[in-house]
Amino acid sequence: MLIKRQAVIVWFHQMKHVKHLKRYGHLIHVSKKLKYAIIYVNQEELDEVMAALLKLSYVTEVEPSYKPFIKTEFESTSIDKAKEYDYKMGI
Repeated sequence: MLIKRQAVIVWFHQMKHVKHLKRYGHLIHVSKKLKYAIIYVNQEELDEVMAALLKLSYVTEVEPSYKPFIKTEFESTSIDKAKEYDYKMGI
């Protein structure tokens, strides 16, 4: 059985606190320049983890990722004939 997971973007003040974020989920990416980290957590635990992260003094903002809720199935895959002609002409 697969567990549904969701990403959480954590904005922080300093890079020295990144090690402490590992205990809240699976740390995927850290940006030194923009000072944020992406953590994956279980969807059932998302609210508790976000509340716990917001209580930390070195965290400025916590945002959930909306990727699991975006529709990825498109309705039409056919190309419009008028647009196809324009692409061939180089317009």
